[in-house]
Amino acid sequence: MKIRNIAIIAHVDHGKTTLIDGMLKQTHLFRDNQMEMSQSTILDSNELEREKGITILAKNTAVLYKDYKINIIDTPGHADFSGEVERVINMADGALLVVDAAEGPLPQTRFVLEQAFKNNLKMIVVINKIDKKLADPQKVLSQTEELFLSLVDNDEQLNFPVIYTSGISGKSWIQLPDDFSEDANLEPLFETIINTIPAPQADLSLPFKMQVVNLDFDSYKGTYAIGKILQGVVRKEDKLNILSENEKVGKCKVAQLFTNKGLDRVEVSEAFAGDIVAITGMDKIKIGQTLVDPALTSGLALIEISEPTLKIQLAPNSSPFAGREGEFVTVRQINDRLLREKKINIGLKIKENTQGKGFVISGRGELHLAVLIENMRREGYEMEVSKPQVIYKEIDGQKHEPVEELTIRIIQEYVGVVTEELGKRQANLQDSHTDSKGVAHIIYRISSKNLLGFRSSILSRTRGNGLFEPRFLGYFPVVGNQMKKLRNGVLVATDSGQSTAYALASIQERGIPFIKAGEKIYEGMIIGLAKTGDDIDMNACKAKKLTNFRSNADIAVVLNTPMQLSLEQSLDFIENDELLEVTPLSLRLRKKILNKGERGKK
Repeated sequence: MKIRNIAIIAHVDHGKTTLIDGMLKQTHLFRDNQMEMSQSTILDSNELEREKGITILAKNTAVLYKDYKINIIDTPGHADFSGEVERVINMADGALLVVDAAEGPLPQTRFVLEQAFKNNLKMIVVINKIDKKLADPQKVLSQTEELFLSLVDNDEQLNFPVIYTSGISGKSWIQLPDDFSEDANLEPLFETIINTIPAPQADLSLPFKMQVVNLDFDSYKGTYAIGKILQGVVRKEDKLNILSENEKVGKCKVAQLFTNKGLDRVEVSEAFAGDIVAITGMDKIKIGQTLVDPALTSGLALIEISEPTLKIQLAPNSSPFAGREGEFVTVRQINDRLLREKKINIGLKIKENTQGKGFVISGRGELHLAVLIENMRREGYEMEVSKPQVIYKEIDGQKHEPVEELTIRIIQEYVGVVTEELGKRQANLQDSHTDSKGVAHIIYRISSKNLLGFRSSILSRTRGNGLFEPRFLGYFPVVGNQMKKLRNGVLVATDSGQSTAYALASIQERGIPFIKAGEKIYEGMIIGLAKTGDDIDMNACKAKKLTNFRSNADIAVVLNTPMQLSLEQSLDFIENDELLEVTPLSLRLRKKILNKGERGKK
């Protein structure tokens, strides 16, 4: 069977996963009565992916079209998961660059296109969502062409076909249609793929070689080593060597061999160069290592992944409520879980915290770290997490920090709010203009340390309007100081027990409460956001003394609904002297030092 290997790359929310839905459905991989026929974002099977509406983990699937097998590699579109793109894109021979017909190229569009060019992939541009309100496909195509011109290494990369699609409707056209309601399907897209994307360059006569670009696990078959066969043939029961570049680090025997068909892995007895496979029988394999026939002694260079820019400290929960809500609470249990994560998430760096207890975890951004923490809490882990900190580097004897380009698209009504916020964060304006639809396009350059917490802050102030997309530029000499704390002080519990409505009536006069009446709390727990810049200690367990005297004060007080912060908002909220307590059931903010008297000595 003829093979085509394609990566689908795009900025987040430009519709690539929905487009894959149509490709899976229209190649008749599911029966009409199967659940998947009525399901959307089929490949985003991870619970967090469905909740957030983004692809987090790179995945591969395959469809059959005529006598072609098309292996499809779905990649994340969010900048925090760019390591996933860097890792898997070398399995492809070509790529579909999906661009929203209304939004046009955005920061991550540039990043994924750069990665495609680094791997010399043949490109197909897909202008998606052409039936969307405010869509302007011709303008977006022109913007995409300008992006290509700014990135290409040779003129051949400028020769790319263009397909217009409505991914949600499962329709595609070679020419921009006048009527989007006309009968159409994805056949023009499939035809363009098989006619444009080259067949994998693979020699069946050479000894077997495959680089491992992904790992998967299950309790029955163990570890799956996933990659594209670069040369040769592999069969069940074959004996292989494991190389780390050119060093032999182990050996194994192929227990089972799988290829993809739709969402399923199909067991086969042999697989050939050019195909993407999953092999079991090797528990100690690592991403980036090379599986080879014993006759070979040379492997491939390890996969280079961009360095992390942000770190947190993570340790077992030490609050008075530790062990009440989670199943896994010890250092050893957390260490075992992080070791498993380290195997498959090579964009993360995990090491023991030599300055204290627990671990230091480094990643590409707040969302990258938050997803790990959220997955762990859903699996039953308890932990405490510090405020995220940027990672500095010493380069040529000078301190350097990560710097990002922040692209903003916002209606004119909120431009002043954005400008004020970024002024406080010492951002430098690079470019600004307003389009014909009244939308402001603004680009800032800002240090990563001053960008922390920006998204949570600005989304509330702009009522969820606008697009705010960072792009990592690199490390540059430190300029300016850490910005002043933008957050007010907090309300801190002085007593342990159960909160009362009587006490909360006083608390909401001093700030915004985070707790409700009847909630169990402990000394040092953060129970609200103060109206002033200083922290305020308050007794949230205080009850009204009973007397025979009644007054107007006895009339029931209406309590405000407490503010609830998400995991990401909580990480943005805490300061250096605070921690986030994370359990399967709760998120609690607290001071590092719980006792009021001991805090006062610091």
